[in-house]
Amino acid sequence: MKSNIVTKALSAFLVCCTLLASLSGCASSPSSSSEGSSQPANRLEAIKERGYLEVATEPYFAPNEFIDSTKDGEIVGSDIELAQRIADSLGVELRIIPLEFTAVLSSVTEGKYDLAISSLAYMPSRAEAMDLSKGYYVNPEQKGYGLLVPADQADNYESFEDFAGKTIACQSGSLQEMFVTEQMSDLKEVVRVSSSTDAYLMVSEGKADAAACSIASAELYTGANPGLAILDFKFYFDPQYDGTRVGVPKGETELLEAVNKVIDEVVESGEYDQWHAQYTEYAKSLGIQ
Repeated sequence: MKSNIVTKALSAFLVCCTLLASLSGCASSPSSSSEGSSQPANRLEAIKERGYLEVATEPYFAPNEFIDSTKDGEIVGSDIELAQRIADSLGVELRIIPLEFTAVLSSVTEGKYDLAISSLAYMPSRAEAMDLSKGYYVNPEQKGYGLLVPADQADNYESFEDFAGKTIACQSGSLQEMFVTEQMSDLKEVVRVSSSTDAYLMVSEGKADAAACSIASAELYTGANPGLAILDFKFYFDPQYDGTRVGVPKGETELLEAVNKVIDEVVESGEYDQWHAQYTEYAKSLGIQ
């Protein structure tokens, strides 16, 4: 039986994120066993001892993780299925912790939560701050990363140079942010926001000229939001960044090995690809933005 912690009211979401990020960390560390008991040797043992796995995610990236309004705000998606499988393999309950993306990264870097499962791509800075699992999803039709603009402005742009003096929105801490800062120049401003959806909204509302995007995710958004378009040209994408990964607190080798074992199983069986396809269609049916 799944035991996801879900959001009950979207209006309270960010407040909950802030409280969780600031108040909930200590209980998740391997040293948090009850007074007088022996200390777990590592985080994996601590998880098994306490009986639950805490996974941080930013639930606005369909089909990997998103909020299902038909299920009282439950967080679902292919990454959530992976998280559940990892918890099941450890014989513990799964607890999903919804946070802003930057808090997802910092919470695992600081050891507040056990895992970050939130469509994480490989980045050198992430690999320095946390351990990263094996890649578990590579889109066979990799669409890459590009820019989302108002549809009536799309013909004005033929290259990144055409954005000189423009404002670009991107998700803070994301691969898209790295692409913007490394591959675009002479911009008026780079606005960093908490989610890709917020970046897309800035374009819709005329607050930014473009939003850096994962093309696959942006296609879901534009399908539900006419008036926006994805440009034909893309950011250069180094193959070393390919593959979605799980973030693990630095040095927790035993936990990383347990995660990689599950990843090997769901990749070799084709299950993760099936989950991804299933939730892609489900998100479309809900009109997920």
